[in-house]
Amino acid sequence: MQPAQFAVFGHPISHSLSPQIHRAFAQQFGIELDYRAIDAAPDDFAAAVHRFFGDGGRGANVTLPHKAAAFALANRHSEAATRVGSANVLTRLADGGLAAHNTDGDGLVRDLTERHDVDLRGHTALLLGAGGAARGVAWNLLDAGVDTLTIVNRSPNAADELADAIGDPARAHTRYWEDLADIGSYDLIVNATSAGVLGAALQLPFSLIGARALCYDLSYGAAAGSFLAWAQAAGARYAFDGLGMLLETAADAFELWHGQRPDTESVYQLLRRQAA
Repeated sequence: MQPAQFAVFGHPISHSLSPQIHRAFAQQFGIELDYRAIDAAPDDFAAAVHRFFGDGGRGANVTLPHKAAAFALANRHSEAATRVGSANVLTRLADGGLAAHNTDGDGLVRDLTERHDVDLRGHTALLLGAGGAARGVAWNLLDAGVDTLTIVNRSPNAADELADAIGDPARAHTRYWEDLADIGSYDLIVNATSAGVLGAALQLPFSLIGARALCYDLSYGAAAGSFLAWAQAAGARYAFDGLGMLLETAADAFELWHGQRPDTESVYQLLRRQAA
């Protein structure tokens, strides 16, 4: 019998660790699966997804730049996906339709609070970016207890839309990208832009780094390198990439699809050793 079919969609996607991660999870339970990376340009995404599920695919992870499009394709939406308007997981339903989920925010908070033992309560947070990745984590950071969330994006309209959607102006507000040098320092700085994936540097001022600052890039590996180098040069107390978040979101998807939750820490340590 053919193994169950799963995939991750993105553009680009060749760097993705998701196939290795899901295979490692499957080994923990003796599950056979076929998990592959599918590179789909934005104009081809919808057709590629329908083709994958039409050929028997059971579930898919979705990464940049397709999370909003994935949400739009689905027939049903989880509460988290509905709240943020984007999806990082698609699951085939029994009637042939698609269910959309968003596990990004849960994955980020779990990585920070459980793996890295960080208490987010009372933090002043700066969120760089206002696209699908930023939307996926903004509400969860507030739910985890950050005191304020300042959203900055090169396109101010997108930042304003995200702040309006959150609907808590006392805690979530926006500032202009051009004002970064003058807006003070923060305890938590989250890079949710696609700059690293695209090979671009952000050119951020060191003045953003507070005395206990934790800097976190939602990307991982080489894509997070520039931001983490800036954080370390600026004197951040902690600087983490998004590998742990990736593991936690992958575990959420795996549990949705297989009904069993894998151990993430052993796979996290394996991938860190491989990277070193």
